[in-house]
Amino acid sequence: MESQLPVLVLLLSWLILISLSAKAAPNPSPTPIKAVNLGGWLVTEGWITPNLFDEIPVNKDLLDGTQIQLKSVTKNNYLSANNSGGSAILANQSSASGLETFKLWRITETKFQFRIFNWRFLGLDDQDNLVATSTSSTDSDSSHTFEIVRNDDDPNRIRIRAPNGSFLEVKPEGLVAADYSENTNWGDDDPSIFLLTNVWQLQGEFQVTNGYGPDKAPSAMMNHWNNFVVEDDFKFMSENGLNAVRIPVGWWIRFDQNPPHPFVGGSLQALDNAFSWAEEYNIKVIINLQAAPGSQNVWDHSGTRDGTQSWGKTDDTIKETVDVIDFLTSRYANRTGLYAIELMNEPLAPGVTLDRLEKYYKVGYDTVRKYSDVYVIMSNRLSIRNPSELIQFASGFSGSVVDVHYYNVFSKIFEDMTVQENINYVKKYRASSIKSLTVSNGPLIFIGEWVDEMDVSDASKDDYQRFGATQLEVYGKATFGWSYWTLKNVENHWSLEWMIKNGYITL
Repeated sequence: MESQLPVLVLLLSWLILISLSAKAAPNPSPTPIKAVNLGGWLVTEGWITPNLFDEIPVNKDLLDGTQIQLKSVTKNNYLSANNSGGSAILANQSSASGLETFKLWRITETKFQFRIFNWRFLGLDDQDNLVATSTSSTDSDSSHTFEIVRNDDDPNRIRIRAPNGSFLEVKPEGLVAADYSENTNWGDDDPSIFLLTNVWQLQGEFQVTNGYGPDKAPSAMMNHWNNFVVEDDFKFMSENGLNAVRIPVGWWIRFDQNPPHPFVGGSLQALDNAFSWAEEYNIKVIINLQAAPGSQNVWDHSGTRDGTQSWGKTDDTIKETVDVIDFLTSRYANRTGLYAIELMNEPLAPGVTLDRLEKYYKVGYDTVRKYSDVYVIMSNRLSIRNPSELIQFASGFSGSVVDVHYYNVFSKIFEDMTVQENINYVKKYRASSIKSLTVSNGPLIFIGEWVDEMDVSDASKDDYQRFGATQLEVYGKATFGWSYWTLKNVENHWSLEWMIKNGYITL
């Protein structure tokens, strides 16, 4: 027996090595998945669920990140950040552009802070003149907080109460001072009256939760999470040729039940439910970090407050993001439904640099591997010239996947295309791109978002059927598979559920 011990030890070591190798090496040639995104569910997007935003009770058009312009009725000029900020705000511009545009931070239903493009906040100087000199602020900073008072008959006719309690008024020389009284007739002769133009509005998780406020947001969001996606949706997927879901989540899910203000708890339970339903109907789950700490792009689905992109500018945001991946992977590693972790959705160049992204992807990958051998998805940056920039890097990680998103919208090149030109573009350029991304011993390729939509105003049902079928054929060659954006949407072509039920798409 003693003579057999060295052999047994060697055999045991060999078995352990095989086990570890298998854990670190997912199937390099899986059957490509047919998936759908659960967009607008655990990370809110107003264009998907506009009713959720429509029910915000007060000033639903003045949410965080809303870009506004203010025109003096007496001077007939727009307020402008003189010298690009750092000095007085003047009513001296007959037309409006960037320097005349202010981003809102919503403090309460009627109180706001105003920020210009270079991070300067509006406040008052020692003579109570309106200036943009401060480069930082917090919600509790009353010196930067103004109240917007709207006319009952015309809500875009407003007055602005300054921190000193008086209303802003425009002086004859164009200076803006906070020294006007409470009384007004709302007439064109009142220098405290401004015309408000809403230029652009963000509608994401930050906006909806802060818009409802701490008292109403928990119930509003819980109602949304409990009703927008339900178990029957997973049954529908399984019966209609889908075998996976890509579920967007926000970084704040790590802190459920008490996430940082203004986010509210409850989305983690919804994700738990999704896993149970997915496993019941044999649906694979991809957890996609849609919104990263600091926001990896400028759009509302990144959780940004006002369109500022700051992810990766400090090591702190990278560490915080790794902590989210650690939390999610450790929680769901033993769930049979977990198929992949996507480390981040749509990082935007040049704000997110390639070296910072690769640094994060390496640490994120290692974090997943502490708990699981599931696939690890690395999203391509947006606004890059070379879609292959991650291929060599990702090739160094077993079980890695590169995610690319294909839309025949959002770009001027598609605006004048006919239906057939859109189809030809997919057949030629998308197919060629997928082929170029697919390399020997390289990462798997995933078309993580696509949609059967075109910038063609008079396209028929038959046109969409042909365009959708072409995309299914081409994207079906992606080695990891594809995922449609999204399952449900008020915009019919963006709702795979509607497209299937109405015969536009057959899987």
